[in-house]
Amino acid sequence: MLITDPATPIFVSSASFWEAAIKRAKGRLAFDAAALVGAVAQIGLRQLSITIDHALAAGDLPPHHDDPFDRMLVAQALVEGLTIITHDPRLHSYEVAILEA
Repeated sequence: MLITDPATPIFVSSASFWEAAIKRAKGRLAFDAAALVGAVAQIGLRQLSITIDHALAAGDLPPHHDDPFDRMLVAQALVEGLTIITHDPRLHSYEVAILEA
């Protein structure tokens, strides 16, 4: 399987951390930010920052999905040629590679 191949780079989007931080601030999610960042580094995930190209691509997406964080993940995957790992069936409306979680 692709995700278990050590040669396959695995990225985590800053949009995912942004969404988690907002949920934490609202009391809907609890986590230690430093520990989470440390765990990401320890297991070798690569951080994917949001760029201007990502922002513009997200704005150009058709309105299949109203969650701005998921739209950013789709835009990043399209711009960077990446596969999204998700269980959200709404993302299948976009022409993006998806690996079911």
